[in-house]
Amino acid sequence: MTSLPKTNDLVLERAGSVLTIWFNRVEAKNSLSGEMVAELDAVLDAVQGDRDIRTLVIRGKGGIFCAGGDIKGFRSGSQGGEQSEEDVARGNREFGDVMIKLNEQPQTVIMLVEGAAIGGGLGLCCVGDVTIVTRDARFRLSETSLGIPPAQIAPFVTERVGLTQARRLMLTGARFKGAEAVQYGIGHILAEDADDLEAKCAEVLKQISACAPGANAVTKAIVFEALRKPRGAALDFAARGFARCMLSEEGREGIKAFIEKRPPAWAED
Repeated sequence: MTSLPKTNDLVLERAGSVLTIWFNRVEAKNSLSGEMVAELDAVLDAVQGDRDIRTLVIRGKGGIFCAGGDIKGFRSGSQGGEQSEEDVARGNREFGDVMIKLNEQPQTVIMLVEGAAIGGGLGLCCVGDVTIVTRDARFRLSETSLGIPPAQIAPFVTERVGLTQARRLMLTGARFKGAEAVQYGIGHILAEDADDLEAKCAEVLKQISACAPGANAVTKAIVFEALRKPRGAALDFAARGFARCMLSEEGREGIKAFIEKRPPAWAED
């Protein structure tokens, strides 16, 4: 079993093939401190190669998902005047690396969003494979109202909602709630309340449990290579992934189970 890193700003809960990662800075509305981002990065690295962990569920303690970047931390870091432009840029870019990693994590990533997803919190919603939001959850890209751009999340938000909506949401700081978030494509599934959020998550976890973890990991890689490579090269990459899966123990078991009309060994109840 994978050894998980010790964390202070995250609470980690393992239940079978599901690892739930809780943001746990309730007093700061789960805003993203440098320490929290570093801990998330370490957890993603720790489980990256573990196919026994099929799903990562990311959510926030205290009934709030994430209020974005730690603005108080920004302020305390800039007051002394010791930070150069290069220092600030480097720190900002580190969050972008975590966004890339989370976006392409081999496990299926579920975001459970209630309370609020502001700024970077909204950006995190956009890298979930399945993002479930409550109807009353509040969303906003607030960065430009603070005099800064939504720098590291901008590519992911744009990829998720499209160019024209991204421009509108970023340049106006528009406020909206869960139903609109689903309409824009930020969320996939709308839950009526906190209880329904749990029920919707359970439904999705049941669906994932029927999918082969290795095949899911290869499928995610194929999806992203299709965005990066010319069509022929992307299809070559997909063919190699298909062959590896087909000839793997997991693939052989899946085909045998299909022929024998039974659940495969890796399917969970």
